[in-house]
Amino acid sequence: MMESALTARDRVGVQDFVLLENYTSEAAFIENLRKRFKENLIYTYIGSVLVSVNPYKDLEIYSKQHMERYRGVNFYEVSPHIYAVSDNSYRAMRTERKDQCILISGESGAGKTEASKKILQYYAVTCPASDKVELVKDRLLQSNPVLEAFGNAKTLRNDNSSRFGKYMDIQFDFKGAPVGGHILNYLLEKSRVVHQNHGERNFHIFYQLIEGGEEDLLRRLGLERNAQQYQYLVKGNCPKVSSINDKNDWKTVRKALTVIGFSEDEVEELLNIIASVLHLGNVQFAGDEAGNSQITTETQIKYLARLLGVEGTALKEALTHKKIIAKGEELMSPLNLEQAAYARDALSKAVYGRTFSWLVNKINESLSYKDPIYPGRKSAAVIGLLDIYGFEVFQHNSFEQFCINYCNEKLQQLFIELTLKSEQEEYESEGITWEPVQYFNNKIICDLVEEKFKGIISILDEECLRPGDASDITFLEKLEDTVGGHAHFVTHKLADGKTRKVMGREEFRLLHYAGEVNYNVNGFLDKNNDLLFRNLKEVMCQSENKILTQCFDRDELSDKKRPETAATQFKNSLAKLMEILMSKEPSYIRCIKPNDAKQAGRFDEVLIRHQVKYLGLMENLRVRRAGFAYRRKYETFLQRYKSLCPETWPNWNGRLADGVAILVKHLGYKPEEYKLGRSKIFIRFPKTLFATEDALEVRKHSLATTLQAAWRGYGQKSKFQKLRASAILIQAWWRGILARRKAARRRWAANTIRRFVKGFIYRQQPRCPENEYFLDYVRYSFLMNLKRNLPKTILDKSWPVPPPALAETSEQLKKLYVQNMVWSYCKRINPEWKNQLEQKVVASEIFKDKKDNYPQSVPKLFVSSRLSNEEVNPKVIQALGNEKMKYGVPVTKYDRKGYKARPRQLLLTQNCAFIVEEAKLKQRIDYSALRGISVSSLSDGLFVLHVPCEDNKQKGDVVLQSDHVIETLTKVAISAEKVNNININQGSIKFTVGQGGKEGIIDFTSGSELLIAKAKNGHLSVTAPRLNSR
Repeated sequence: MMESALTARDRVGVQDFVLLENYTSEAAFIENLRKRFKENLIYTYIGSVLVSVNPYKDLEIYSKQHMERYRGVNFYEVSPHIYAVSDNSYRAMRTERKDQCILISGESGAGKTEASKKILQYYAVTCPASDKVELVKDRLLQSNPVLEAFGNAKTLRNDNSSRFGKYMDIQFDFKGAPVGGHILNYLLEKSRVVHQNHGERNFHIFYQLIEGGEEDLLRRLGLERNAQQYQYLVKGNCPKVSSINDKNDWKTVRKALTVIGFSEDEVEELLNIIASVLHLGNVQFAGDEAGNSQITTETQIKYLARLLGVEGTALKEALTHKKIIAKGEELMSPLNLEQAAYARDALSKAVYGRTFSWLVNKINESLSYKDPIYPGRKSAAVIGLLDIYGFEVFQHNSFEQFCINYCNEKLQQLFIELTLKSEQEEYESEGITWEPVQYFNNKIICDLVEEKFKGIISILDEECLRPGDASDITFLEKLEDTVGGHAHFVTHKLADGKTRKVMGREEFRLLHYAGEVNYNVNGFLDKNNDLLFRNLKEVMCQSENKILTQCFDRDELSDKKRPETAATQFKNSLAKLMEILMSKEPSYIRCIKPNDAKQAGRFDEVLIRHQVKYLGLMENLRVRRAGFAYRRKYETFLQRYKSLCPETWPNWNGRLADGVAILVKHLGYKPEEYKLGRSKIFIRFPKTLFATEDALEVRKHSLATTLQAAWRGYGQKSKFQKLRASAILIQAWWRGILARRKAARRRWAANTIRRFVKGFIYRQQPRCPENEYFLDYVRYSFLMNLKRNLPKTILDKSWPVPPPALAETSEQLKKLYVQNMVWSYCKRINPEWKNQLEQKVVASEIFKDKKDNYPQSVPKLFVSSRLSNEEVNPKVIQALGNEKMKYGVPVTKYDRKGYKARPRQLLLTQNCAFIVEEAKLKQRIDYSALRGISVSSLSDGLFVLHVPCEDNKQKGDVVLQSDHVIETLTKVAISAEKVNNININQGSIKFTVGQGGKEGIIDFTSGSELLIAKAKNGHLSVTAPRLNSR
């Protein structure tokens, strides 16, 4: 609600200027605007009038969600917004069955056109819809881009300035759906067609056609894609604007024309006219010897003849001659250069102006409402939108500003009358005495302008019509003679010395309601006459262009009556507009431009003060505040503030008026501060409301604390009761479950024990119902026990003992499990490990249970060689040649005769074994010549390599000792393929000494330590400790 925002008034101002304490201060008014503008709050009320400041940026306040927020809501229940005004008018139309109108005013660039668009969009989204209604909605929305293209232009103040006034009726059926519309246009700025000030542009449609038109279209129209080629488009020296995309806008306009219902032929003829205006601007004249004008641009005449559908020679003559009727005779008078240029420009303005009127009528045809059941019946209700120029004061003010400001005087007069009328009606309906309000009645100014025979418009018309040399100066002189004594009229001649310094001799000043404005009379007569030479009219009436035949009626030629002047036409249309507005319930939107640079966030106080003055906002506020600043229905007021009085809190059950009376008495309101009406309370001063709102803000804290405590207590109590009830329910439920589970377990246990005992009794008998459970349990127990105690490795031979019935099954399972473990183990081993295992298997075959130190060798890995390449002499490697060393080990060799120990190296290759002494190959033993290998069963490392004694290369069997005897002999046996030729002897080993066949003997005995020495009997004695008992 509006009241809820009052606590933040220091930061964001008040939402309604009526609540300003110092309401007569313009500075306070503007400061409130500034506060809200800085917070992006662009809307503020003056009572029911909406003041809108153009933000010059997109604000996220126009979404569908925002529309729904304002739909059907009381005007003051939500923050100020254009949607609130739109919805309020719509609901008033529906409930009161009375036509409404929304008057949008403000100077160029203040956002009037955008405001009217927002209103149309709001109705398009929120009103009931059907297929037919959707078509009407589309046409209403699409009429905007078409009218903007033909009636808007870039000015110094606004890139999309409406250069005409527009009143649009939106027609609704009995369901509240938009079913039609009608547009009235006022005072199109036709002079812009032929002239633009520096930095301004012609109407948008010309640039859109040149930038967006297809190549074929431009070629047919004889146009180039360059605005600089056309005289009517170069005078402002501003062909392109950064904020305008003419190419995209052209597509939008073409689409809109189709939606509205223009046929292709109509669009073609319309574009022909637009192109013809550009060609007219390029028609050039030159003077002959007599000073008469001659056309020098024949090409343009050819294009014009084709585009306008007229005879080229007739057009050429009409542009250079003037038809004069004297005493019933028609004479052709040649035109000089200045007159010919005037005729050309007059034709351009007339063609464009009348085409614009035709365009508006065409749009009206497409929007017209026809009841399908009762075609003659009008629509149920209407909402009018008036988007019209605001009060204008420029450095140089001319005829257009005079008409515009006259229009604003009339609107201000209407506004004050209707505002006072609505205020008076509300006071009377509530039974409150109406106090007359002092205000400036601008009827005196309106009469000065429009009064018959004495008004400025009458004098202007009279000067235009009188014979003789009438001019703008003679018009000014006549004004001085006729209205010179008027209190609101001043000229240079009539002014005092101080005023003369700021006024030109060709100016007159009017003291408008909004301030003083100086008008320059130059051009007043020409613009008021707005004449088109008769022969030009005749040519246009002969046009084959169907649009122009409607614009230039042939009846004009036969009508002897002089057409009304522009000022009179405007005065009459304005009078009709006033009648329309008086017949409707008005709402007002006042638009303000924050700066001339079109910059977001910039607040130009001087410019805004100027607009506040010219929009009459302070006068409006003063009238609204003349009585009571605030009024609300009893129900709303009591509902908001009842907590401030113990008697009305928390609920009041009596009459609302009595409740409000008790409440204000408790709050200490003085009798002069308020009045109680029939259904509303009226508060005179904003400070009274502010004090009440501040008291409510303080009261809210204690209320919040009380409510929080009560709510928390209630919440905790409710929570405890729920928890307690839930706990009892869960406990009962859980106890029942536990009891049922316990009974079920006991029953199951008894049955299990009974079956187990019976099965144990019958366990020796064949399977039968009595023992099947017991047997199954025994099997299950065994299998589960087996699952828990399966062997972890291949070497683990443990296996649970099976019951008799599963003995065979157990064996099968054991066999399968072992196979699986072996398979898994084999799958995991790599080639190196496989080779290691193969060697260990060979060692096991040879030495297991035969050689005493074999068990100690089992956990030790065999290495690929006990000698590295650095330990073998390079000469030996060179001597080996192609024989690559597979294994090398340091050994001790015992001589055959004296058994002297000598260090040697045993090298194994692919085909033979070598015994090496440092760098010499002492002996080569081919594997094929190796007859066998002998080794003792003790833990010593001696072994004998038996070679044939017939071999001259050999010197007998070789006696060697190795610290790694198991590994060495395994390598030799595998390399020589002599696994089965290794003899493990007990007691002694015989070996051959030399080539003579003499034998040597090695005796082996057990002892405490290893001793190797020659015995007295000549044998080699080896004593070795026993490591394992066999």
